[in-house]
Amino acid sequence: MASVGLFVELPKVGLKPSELAVVYIKGDKKSEDIAYYYQQHRKIPFENIIGISLDANKTVIGPGEFAVQKKLLDAKLGDNIQALALAWEKPYQVGCMSVTAAFTFGYNVAYCASGCTKTRTSPYYNSMSVAPYRDFKMRPTMMLAAKNTQEATQLIDRGIASDDTQPLGRAFLLTTSDKTRSVRNVFFDEVNKNFKDTYDLHILNSDGIKNRSDILFYFTGAVAVPHLETLSFLPGAMADHLTSAGGQLTDSNQMSAMRWLEAGATGSYGSAIEPCNFVQKFPNPLLAMWHYGFGATMLEAYWKSVHMPGQGNFIGEPLASPFNGYRLLRKVNHIEVRSPILRQGRYRITANEDSLLGLNTPSYLRSMNQISIQSITPYRRHLVLKPPYHVHYKIERL
Repeated sequence: MASVGLFVELPKVGLKPSELAVVYIKGDKKSEDIAYYYQQHRKIPFENIIGISLDANKTVIGPGEFAVQKKLLDAKLGDNIQALALAWEKPYQVGCMSVTAAFTFGYNVAYCASGCTKTRTSPYYNSMSVAPYRDFKMRPTMMLAAKNTQEATQLIDRGIASDDTQPLGRAFLLTTSDKTRSVRNVFFDEVNKNFKDTYDLHILNSDGIKNRSDILFYFTGAVAVPHLETLSFLPGAMADHLTSAGGQLTDSNQMSAMRWLEAGATGSYGSAIEPCNFVQKFPNPLLAMWHYGFGATMLEAYWKSVHMPGQGNFIGEPLASPFNGYRLLRKVNHIEVRSPILRQGRYRITANEDSLLGLNTPSYLRSMNQISIQSITPYRRHLVLKPPYHVHYKIERL
């Protein structure tokens, strides 16, 4: 008797490779090599790789020069493109905006600040959108930032290796002796309430951690983070430090956010222009962990965690998604689909396009995010299943 192949299509929660465009600097071999390595290994459509003309030796470019290249780029992007990856580490700034914000929103001084003032907020902040260009006419952007091609390929490989690993991992949230840079500790109690049973969670009063492994999240506040060389990060790890100039990637007088990637993290964030210590201008650990843990990609989770992103750069492997997948457990009369994507609510389940039933998922528990599907055999005997009897279940959130 031929075996039955079961395939499950979950609700969409993360960017697909076909929805990402990769931008490189024409004439810069490293940038081009990174772009095409990423295209090949992430199976991004060839037509989504686009070159533009910028000076790769500059850290800051003017708004006028940027506007010309942005207009040429936009003309080549179809409505299906929801996000961008930039295959370089500099330039990292456009006028008074970070380069990732400028490519996301276009150059707009409303996202800039003179002194300690707030800026325009992002409509994508804590959004449930899975198509930001469709919903907000913005394409959130992340930099594939690395000193050389080898480090860039290692970063990309870590992102790919993280997919659907559903790691338990360790999470470290630090209040350091630098009180000015530790303002994100206002979120730590909520992080503890939401994730104490999900990860090996450590909320510490410390200037740094040393000789730790299996790190999935590390959020701290400091000019520079000690002991990075002693740490081991899981593929897909997210890590950043709140400070003024971490997004000045190549010439900062503080620790560059790139040091996190060099230490083994897969994504990070840093401000390119003095932000002051507004928590709205840095990743909210609660939101970053929440969106990431429910299946969002690195790019989506980080962008959805920053309320005022106009001065900060997002760096890393955009499509890394450790929690976008499922596990099947076959029982005698039903199948259990377990996935972090499945949240409390009502769902419609179809099999081979025949409607079966609607179900409630359980209350939210990381270990119990599951839907039970009754065996198709007793309910749809009239379905003609040709060998090898593939059954495609589609789960849609109502």
